[in-house]
Amino acid sequence: MGRNLFPKAPDMTESSTQKLSDGELFAIIKNGIRLSGMPAWGDNSPSSDLQSWKLVHFIRHLPNLSAAEVDGMKAMNPVSPGQAEQVAGEEAFLNPGSSASAPRKHH
Repeated sequence: MGRNLFPKAPDMTESSTQKLSDGELFAIIKNGIRLSGMPAWGDNSPSSDLQSWKLVHFIRHLPNLSAAEVDGMKAMNPVSPGQAEQVAGEEAFLNPGSSASAPRKHH
């Protein structure tokens, strides 16, 4: 999603981001950054603020992610129908006797 943003979305693990205070990160999340691809996510409700603080905590943890955490996040990434079809085809090829088969194309 952020590949074509200008200015480019920052790497949350880099020191320039990690050097921001918790309050600065919170304000960026809540209010966004004008004239950039960073929208405002806050709505002044306590639950919205809590979610923003959780995101600040997550950003602080990013430089220390374990391989298992990275794999878990990758597994949650959405996939396009084409990617899903490719994965299913690979599974069917690698496990020919299993019940999983490549999806059929509808014409």
